[in-house]
Amino acid sequence: MAFCRAAKRSLGFVISNRLVNNASRHEFSSCATNRTFVVEGVQYGSSVPFSHSVFSALNLKLSLLRRFSVETPAGSDQMSLIRQLRERTSAPIKDVKAALIDCSWDIEAAQTELRKRGKVLALKKSSRTAAEGLLALAQNETKAVVVELNCETDFVARNEIFQYLALSLARQALLSGSSDNVSGTFPVGLEQLEGMKLNLDHPKISGETTALNAITEVAGIMGENIKLRRGFSMSASSTGVISTYLHTSPRPGLGRIAGILSLEVEGGNSKSDALQRVGSELAMHIVAAKPLFLTKELVASDALESEREIIKSQAETSGKPQMAIEKMVEGRLRKYMEEVVLMEQKFIVNDSINIKTLLDNLSKEVGSPVKIGNFLRVEVGEGIQRLETSDASEPVAQAA
Repeated sequence: MAFCRAAKRSLGFVISNRLVNNASRHEFSSCATNRTFVVEGVQYGSSVPFSHSVFSALNLKLSLLRRFSVETPAGSDQMSLIRQLRERTSAPIKDVKAALIDCSWDIEAAQTELRKRGKVLALKKSSRTAAEGLLALAQNETKAVVVELNCETDFVARNEIFQYLALSLARQALLSGSSDNVSGTFPVGLEQLEGMKLNLDHPKISGETTALNAITEVAGIMGENIKLRRGFSMSASSTGVISTYLHTSPRPGLGRIAGILSLEVEGGNSKSDALQRVGSELAMHIVAAKPLFLTKELVASDALESEREIIKSQAETSGKPQMAIEKMVEGRLRKYMEEVVLMEQKFIVNDSINIKTLLDNLSKEVGSPVKIGNFLRVEVGEGIQRLETSDASEPVAQAA
């Protein structure tokens, strides 16, 4: 220990002498000050003239001297601090070690420093494309909320911190929504989502913060652009029930594709087991069949006319008579309706019936008319690549 102190003092003595010698070689006489340096309670030097021009070099070298003068933990203690900070923050080991060195091996100060660096890193990466991620779903008996949290790679989407954040956002969005019992499907504003107050309880991210700050902090930890892209809520009436399904789900409440619908029972029992069972199967059907409209009456006239023109131009190339062409067009339009209209689609669980027949059978079983109030299908990253190559607006999830 005595040798270490002597080494530090001799180093301070050498640096102080070199600084003053360098200063004395300059032909300036702008001021005079004490050639005095204090290192670990030991004072060196005396009074000599030197120039203001060497102040910057003096300060730089004294900062290096202070770093040499701080007692450095033993190798095993260093590894223990690195491991503890790594467990707290999940930051890369090289960043953890650099922060500890810069903060003189003070683990609390190093953790604060890493959070500051993470915010800067998140800002730098915010312009990069984030098309991966997860959907997080939270629901109660009459309402469901789904939010999409994007990242750059599937590797980050599988990370436990990212998944915890996504679930926290969905749960808080469910609690923060309007208490008005209005049935329907509604988008949740991005500003509303980012401004939500979160009370996080996770080893890596904890405490009360806003959603936007939490996303920025996780982006710094992950080293990727993380973006809260959009959210939707669906409410059922007092006599309805909400059913959901998540596809490619790494854990409950998370997935890459979400199917949500509300079933409305006219004066019947919404707690029926048959209603719950069929509702879950229909939510799965929506994910698989990708319907665009609930009924034929809701098909946009522009979309229908465009499809008719396409089919007609294809049929005319066959060289058949005009009457035959008209029959071909009508037949293909019926096929188109079966593909995009939910009530006309074949049921994926039993393709011998369509959804309309399924609901008729369910109504008989429940004892009251049952109908689909709304449906929603959301998929991670849909439309992002198209947005990069065009000026199209944000795509809206398939809903009715």
